[in-house]
Parts: sequence; structure tokens; C-alpha cells
Amino acid sequence: MCGIHALITPTPPASQPLPSLPPNLDHRLRARGPDHFGQVSRLVIPRTGSEIPSSSNAQSWTLRLTSTVLALRGDHVARQPLQYEDGKGSVLCWNGEAWRVRGRGVGEGNDGEVVFGLLSAAAAAAADADADAAVVEVLRAVEGPFAFVFYEAGQGRVYFGRDRLGRRSLLRRGKLGEGGGMELCSVSGEGEGWKEVEADGVYAMTLGAGGEVVERYEWVVGGEGEGNYVSGIGRFNKALPSGGAPPLTADSPSVNMLREQLLESLRLRVLHIPLPPASDADGKTRVAVLFSGGLDCAVLARLCHEVLDPGHGIDLLNVAFENPRVVAQLQKENGNLPDFYEACPDRVTGRRSFAELQTVCPGRAFRFVAVNIPYTETQAHRPQVVSLIHPHNTEMDLSIAFALYFAARGQGFSTQASGDGPSVPYTYPARVLLSGLGADELFGGYSRHPSAFQQRGYPGLVDELLLDVGRLGKRNLGRDDRAMSHWGKEVRFPFLDERLVKWAIDTPAWEKCDFENGEEISGVEPGKRVLRLLALNMGMEKVAREKKRAIQFGSRTAKMESGRVKGTTLIS
Repeated sequence: MCGIHALITPTPPASQPLPSLPPNLDHRLRARGPDHFGQVSRLVIPRTGSEIPSSSNAQSWTLRLTSTVLALRGDHVARQPLQYEDGKGSVLCWNGEAWRVRGRGVGEGNDGEVVFGLLSAAAAAAADADADAAVVEVLRAVEGPFAFVFYEAGQGRVYFGRDRLGRRSLLRRGKLGEGGGMELCSVSGEGEGWKEVEADGVYAMTLGAGGEVVERYEWVVGGEGEGNYVSGIGRFNKALPSGGAPPLTADSPSVNMLREQLLESLRLRVLHIPLPPASDADGKTRVAVLFSGGLDCAVLARLCHEVLDPGHGIDLLNVAFENPRVVAQLQKENGNLPDFYEACPDRVTGRRSFAELQTVCPGRAFRFVAVNIPYTETQAHRPQVVSLIHPHNTEMDLSIAFALYFAARGQGFSTQASGDGPSVPYTYPARVLLSGLGADELFGGYSRHPSAFQQRGYPGLVDELLLDVGRLGKRNLGRDDRAMSHWGKEVRFPFLDERLVKWAIDTPAWEKCDFENGEEISGVEPGKRVLRLLALNMGMEKVAREKKRAIQFGSRTAKMESGRVKGTTLIS
């Protein structure tokens, strides 16, 4: 995880140096990447041809690139922005993880350095007219979450964008031309006008003498983007069963296939993590799970047990809030003030799933981390969270971001024995967090999925699933990245591995969810049945039967002051 900032501005007179980063923006970038701060500048003179500079009175541009680094790949801190040793030529700001490039694993080295080498070599080898195609070809071949800004010196071109699922944040403000400048950044700075860069391709522009001309190269190669091609990853299987679909059971091939896909995704994301600076005594806890106790996160925790060395710990982060409206109701009903944190729905579910994990994974050092947030603390951090999630600005955005923001902060109460309640204050050391996001979209976990099946059968269900997975790259991952990365943590999404997503969208709907057959056949509800059956096969019966609950309601961040506030209400 890193912080990126790019400022492109008309070159000021020598007596007027570029303004430094505003203090607030500087702080946020350093918070995202506490291991290194780097900054480089390039003077860009527009060209009339491939080699000949334009007249001396043409407008020149200054490009200043800033990177902060959270070092999680390789055996050293890769000092960004990445550039040649002579401090000249092309520059890359890289915020992400390249798990595979051109179908092959990157290995244990630094992925940013690998990508920079491939981009530079591709652009240098290409003819002038083919430089864009060469650069885009490299980026299309990257599997993993990323946002980037790449200055290719040979053509004076700036490339920027987000991965095809939008798992990393990148914002943009301003336009070139007419004396104006442009900024790209992982977080919003001071002032208005910030917008999220769409996760729909690679953007490229030449720093020329005229106004701004930005071209977009889609993630899919020509023709493939039509119809049901999803996020540049693959085609959605819209097949309908002939007659009745076969029941989805614990022995169905898709259940075991999902297990293998998740294990491979987790191996990439939890192995070879460097020792955290603030590690526990033996450095054995390097991964934490955002843990409501629900199906998705509990399955990830259970499979981490199979991937990690037996001696490694796994922290389970469970957030509960003091919601004044709910506390008042509890006090009215009980006549006294109960432990409202332990009464929180996600806390109850979390402790139950924690106990089941301990039973089926004996010997694993699972630690339940109870993150309790008083109302006064929520209010104290409110301006910070509102600013971080900008340009998102609804009450629903804020209530979801609160839960993620405080979970990532790293402070709670440690419990290693179920049922004992919060015990000792604990600051978890892990800088890699796992999220179960994506499972509902891929496997039919939302309430609208059975509704679609009831109204139109399999055609309706297929259309609804395609709608959900097709807009994954347009959802709220950028917002979530900004909220959690502020604490120098990187969130990884095993369900959103490109190969897992490709398998899931290629799998017929009735092999993922089974609204045609009731619980009496398989023992679990139809929504996300393939994932529920996987949990059953791994001995987690209670987890397999957990109901879906939105994070803002499970942690009680929603409607803190009034039950009448709608999620779509703009933040005041």
C-alpha cells in the first residue's frame, strides 16, 4: 500500500518554485505509507515530432510525483517514485500488488520494481506510434489491485488509472490548458473538485502545448467488451437449466472448486508478508481478518488456518459502537444499562464464530480483538472520516466507513478464550487485513437475488447477478481504501482475485446459489449456498447458517441520532 500524488502544472518562473504539499495532504499520504517518503520532478517540453523539441517559447510543464510507501513485498523498502539510477527519464508511482504478470507469479521480489521494468522496456522497444499499446499491454497483464501514475519520458506521456475492479483509490482534480494544472492523488486534498478516476481502463495524455487531451484504453481488447463481458475479466455465464436444476449439495463439484480457488487466492495474500515493525514478541501474527463472524470472513479465517504455518497467529477484528439511540432503547427495555458492546449483533455473531473456529482448528492462535468505540470517540473522528471518504458524501457512506476506519486503527481488547468478554488492551501488529467483500455479488448473497428468482426464475436471477458483478469496479472500494489505509494498513480481498472471479462468473448460477431447492436438501439456505456448503464441509455448522447482515447495522454505526435518517441523505 502506498500514497500517490502527481501535480502537473505549467512551469513557473525560476524565482517561483512549486508550492509544497499542503500539510493535511502531506500527513494523509505519509499515514498511508509510513516506511518511505519520496518526491521527484520532471520538466516536460512539448515536442513537435518524436525527437525535435518545439520552439523555445512553447509552454513547458513541470511534473512533480510524490510517493509514500508501506513496504509489504520483497526484502527491502522499494524507494518510490521508481526511476532510473541517474534520476532521469521515466517515473512510476505504484500503489498496489501485482500478484501475477502475464500469467506468472511475481515471486518474493518487489512487484513495483518488476512492473516499472516491464513498462520502461515495453515503451523503449515500441515505435512512437505503438508506445501506448505497449504500455497498456503490460498493465492489462497485471493481476492484482493497483492504482498508478506512470510518466513515460520518451513520448512525454502520462498514464494513470485503477485496476479493473477498482480495489485501490485514485482521485483527480483540475484540467490542463488555459494556464491550469491537474492533480492525481490517493486521497483528496484541500478544496473542491475531486472526483474518482473510473476503474474502466488505462488513461493516457501527452503534455503538449495545447489543452488537455486524454485517451482511454479499455481493459478488454476490442470487441470483447460487448454484452456480458465483466470488468475485463471474462464472460458471464448466462446459461439456463433445461428443466429443473440439479440440487446444490456438499458433494457438488463447485463446492470443492471454490475451496481450491480460495486457497490459491489466500496463498498469494497471506504468505511471505514481512515482519511488521510493531510485531508481537515472536513475530508470528502478520494477518488480521475483518471479522463480523459472518459466513464470508469466517470461511477466510478457517482457510487461513490451512495456509499459514501452524505457529502463526490470526487476529479477528470485531467492531462494536455505542449507538445512543440503541443504548437508550436497551436501557428502557432492561431497566438498567447492559454491556451494549457485547449486545451488538456483530459481537454476538463474532464470538459464536470465534468459538467454532477454535473447535475446528485446535492449536491455532486465533485472537478475538474486540474494538469498542464510544459515541464521543466516533464524533471526535467524524471530521477526519468525512474528509477521507470524500467525494463520497452520504450517511450510508459514513456509517460504513466508521466501521472500517476504526477496525483498521488497530486498537482493541484481546480475547483468546471464547466467552470471556473483553480482557486486556491490545494493539494488533498486522499490517495486512483480509476482507470478505465480493462474496455476495459473486454467489448471490443479497436479498434482491431471491426476489429476482421469485419474480422471473433463473432469467431474473442471472440478470441480477450479472448486474452486481458488472458494477464491482464502480462500487465503493475506493472509499473503503481511503478509510482503512489511513492507518498504514493494506486490505486484501481474496474473493476478488481475478482468477476466482473469472471462475465464479463462468460457473452457472445454480452451481453457486440454489433458490429452486429449499434447506431440507442441503441443510443451509439458498443464498451463497456454495460458500455455505464449503463451511459445512470444513466443520463450521453454525457459520454455514449465519444470515447476511450489513456492516452498518451489525456494528451499529447506522442511524446514531435518529431512526428516520436515510442512507442516501447527504452528510451535513
